[in-house]
Amino acid sequence: MRRLFAAVLALALVGAAPPPAPVARDVLMSDTPAAELSAYRLFTDPGARRPNAGVTPYALNTPLFSDYALKQRYLYLPPGVKAGYRPSGVLDLPVGATLVKTFAYPADFRRPDEKVRFVETRLLIHRKSGWVALAYVWNEEQTEAVLKRAGKRLGVDFLDAGGRPRHVDYAVPNANQCKECHSVGEDLTPIGPKARNLNGDYAYPEGRENQLAHWTRTGLLAGAPAPAAAPRTAVWNDAREPLEARARAYLDGNCGHCHNAHGAASNSGLFLDLEETRAPVIGVGKRPVAAGKGSGGLLFDIAPGDPDGSILVHRMGSTEPGVMMPELGRSTVHDEGLALVRAYVASLKAK
Repeated sequence: MRRLFAAVLALALVGAAPPPAPVARDVLMSDTPAAELSAYRLFTDPGARRPNAGVTPYALNTPLFSDYALKQRYLYLPPGVKAGYRPSGVLDLPVGATLVKTFAYPADFRRPDEKVRFVETRLLIHRKSGWVALAYVWNEEQTEAVLKRAGKRLGVDFLDAGGRPRHVDYAVPNANQCKECHSVGEDLTPIGPKARNLNGDYAYPEGRENQLAHWTRTGLLAGAPAPAAAPRTAVWNDAREPLEARARAYLDGNCGHCHNAHGAASNSGLFLDLEETRAPVIGVGKRPVAAGKGSGGLLFDIAPGDPDGSILVHRMGSTEPGVMMPELGRSTVHDEGLALVRAYVASLKAK
C-alpha cells in the first residue's frame, strides 16, 4: 500500500505544473531597463492579466482622467518590507517598491470586461538612486509590451457608456513628460498612492475590504490607523457624496499634482490639492498671475456662481494647445468631469 501511495504521489508531482518564477527583482533594480515588460515577471501570463506573488491590485478613490482609459493598478513590494503610513502625501514606499499601471480600452464601455485592449503599461520603480518611470506599449496580439522611451501616439476607437462612437489620439508619454507630472522639486515621485486615496473598498478575490485595512492585515503597510481615523478622498462620481467634496477630489486628482506649493505650476499661485483650503488660493475670486491666451479673456480662475466666467472651466473645456488643462495626458474633454466642476462653480456664492 505504501509503495502504491508513493507511486501515485510521484506521478502527481511529475504531472503538476511548476510554480511560476518569482518577480525578477534583479531586473527591476538594474540600471538598464528591460526591453520587454515580461522580463520583470510581474505577471504570470503573457497578457499581464494574472499578477505574480507579491503583486497586489489596488484602486484610487478619484483617479486622473486619461482619455477615458480604464486603469489596472498594482503594487509590488519585495519580501519582508512594508510601506509606511503617512497621513498626507504619498505613502513611504521603500526601495524595491514598484507601481504598475496598465491603460486599457474595452470595445464597448457598456460591457467593460469584454474585448479589452491593453494600450500601455507604466512602471514606477523605486531604486536606490530614486524613482524611475518607464512606459511599455502593447503589441497588437496583446502578448507583450515593449519599452518606448520616446513615447508614441495611438489612435483608439470605442463605444462610450452611452453607446456613442468615440476616437481618441492616445499619447504614451516620453521620459520628459513623465517628469513634468511626477516631479516634486527636483525629485521624481509617485502621485496616486496616498492614504486618503486608498481609503476605500476594493473587490479582492476573497471579498470586498477597505484597502488600508487589507494592506495592514496582509503585511504591506505599517503604522496605519483604522480607516475611520484616516483621511479620505471623496469618490468624484458618487452622487451620494457632497458636491464640493467630489469636485475638490476631481481637481486634486487631475490638477493638484502640478498646482501645489511644490509642483510645476507653483508659480501660478493656484493650488488645487486637497491639503489647500484657502478660498482665494484654490481659485475662488482669484485673478490669474499672467493673463494670456489661456485665460480666454476672463478675469477670475473661479468666478463664484459663474462657470462660463471662470478660467478653470474654460481651460478644462478646451483641447487647444496652450489653453487646455491639464496640458498632458488627454486629447479630449472629460465631459463628466467638466460637468461636475461646472456644477461646483455654479454652487459657489459670490461674497
